[in-house]
Amino acid sequence: MDKKAVPAGRQVDLSVIVLNYNTKELLRNCLESIEKARRNNFLFETIIVDNASIDGSPQMVKEQFPRVKLIKNSENYGFAKGNNVGIRQSCGRYLLLLNSDTEVACETLAAMINFMDKTKEAGLATCRVELTDGDLDPACHRGFPTPWASLTYMLGLERLFPRSRIFAQYHQTFKDLEMPHQIDATTGAFFLLRREILKQVGYLDEDYFMYGEDLDWAYRIKKAGWQVWYNPKVKIIHHKKQSGRAKNLEGEEAERVRGIRKKSTNYFYETMKIFYRKHYDKQYPQALTALVMFGIEIKRRLTLDRI
Repeated sequence: MDKKAVPAGRQVDLSVIVLNYNTKELLRNCLESIEKARRNNFLFETIIVDNASIDGSPQMVKEQFPRVKLIKNSENYGFAKGNNVGIRQSCGRYLLLLNSDTEVACETLAAMINFMDKTKEAGLATCRVELTDGDLDPACHRGFPTPWASLTYMLGLERLFPRSRIFAQYHQTFKDLEMPHQIDATTGAFFLLRREILKQVGYLDEDYFMYGEDLDWAYRIKKAGWQVWYNPKVKIIHHKKQSGRAKNLEGEEAERVRGIRKKSTNYFYETMKIFYRKHYDKQYPQALTALVMFGIEIKRRLTLDRI
């Protein structure tokens, strides 16, 4: 943020926190879109937290985006710890976690601040997170992964009955996706919350290294009595899963990408176990917990076998 442009005594409205790890070109596009979103009716700062990238990302930010605050971590702290570093150095009355592989539409930031100002019960909100093919990123419109919601999702019942309140709880696709409404959770790709949330529920849980931190935070925010909202009237573009797939590569590069995907898969399923033990273990019989853990492990192994 250009401090010279901030009127004396006026509070920063929004802190945009972008965690980066070796996504130089995507990060440049993201920052360019943020700059285009500047408006005279609100003030914001942009904070880049770099998790020890080796692709020249920090230097690019320093040279091309001098107004951006750059924090360079000495190692890859993961999503939760990395973002917490940025949050602790922010000053906005709203905090936005934004993925480096996203692009923000010009009106989105101002519109979402206005939405939160008007929706006093909302502790957390997201806009429409749209994939590059125009489809909704389902991760931005989530229900909590209760045993039933997870079972119906893994069995494919949500896909067969997307308008069913019984079988489509995992992504809540039975709701009107064209109108603003409450949801359970959203993705960390665009995660907008009030600063006062920090005093009530704390920061991101650093037990999660990758995946699940956003879901866990949303769960705690809702448990504290705040609402979580989805506002599809504005959007961002999410360039999700842009890395090359091993099946399209050969030799050492194929093995490198396959190794990354296997590591990512292990993180994902370990996250499911952490979340369940933390939030659901005492709510359900131990026999059900054992069955859930068994199911997660089977799903993990089947997924690894396909990589």
